[in-house]
Amino acid sequence: MKNGLVSFVLAVVAMLVAGPTRADLAGTIGKVKGAVVIVGTFKSTNSPRFSLRGTGFVVSHGNLGTGNLVVTNAHVLQQPAEEDVDAALVVQIRTGQNELQMRPVTVLEVDKLHDLALLRFEGPAVTSFTVRDSGSVQEGQAIAFMGFPIGGALGFSPVTHRGMISSIAAAALPTPTAQQLNEKTIRSLRGGASFNVFQLDGTAYPGNSGGPLFDPETGEVLGVVNMVFIKGTRESALTNPSGISYAIPSRHVLELLKRGKGN
Repeated sequence: MKNGLVSFVLAVVAMLVAGPTRADLAGTIGKVKGAVVIVGTFKSTNSPRFSLRGTGFVVSHGNLGTGNLVVTNAHVLQQPAEEDVDAALVVQIRTGQNELQMRPVTVLEVDKLHDLALLRFEGPAVTSFTVRDSGSVQEGQAIAFMGFPIGGALGFSPVTHRGMISSIAAAALPTPTAQQLNEKTIRSLRGGASFNVFQLDGTAYPGNSGGPLFDPETGEVLGVVNMVFIKGTRESALTNPSGISYAIPSRHVLELLKRGKGN
């Protein structure tokens, strides 16, 4: 009887020390992968018909588990000079293991200051992310981010990277459309500060723009990847990555969602 009581007490203590069950990164990826989308344009007479612009992720107004709203970067929506002006803005959503479904989108809100945009796609809702207030994020905290690096050159399956918050610094984006940084523009981040950004030690690439920065254990969104520090040319991001990227804190995503409720 005494031994049984001791075992029971030890089991309770072990449960209290362990705290709530938290998923590992592999489990988290499986849970959120379907909420990461490709943002691009489509026109049936173009070759190729679809052109990738960046990454986005699905959210809902009430964190209901499904939604039809997409958050991405404002600069992802900007039309490249060589692109057909009549091409329609769309997202591609994963509906199966290797199946993508194209959905037309409407732009609801654009926040150029924080380089964010809110879109709504047509059709049934799909798996969505929960967005957490980034006020509790700390330097040294583990993070993960997911997207389509190098403009889909690695295929249209989302790629996940791990890292940590290496710095939380006051910064002003050099331009509302800055998807890349170089030595000159990175210096301007430290002057004329307007809001905090997360500096990451994880290596993001062009194409990751607009992708979710999330807690690797809970899958909750903590920010939006928006800038990559590139040493030299764009091509050098492949051969000589800097390992320095930036993300917009998720508090600005929550503000964007609040403004988009009336649409």
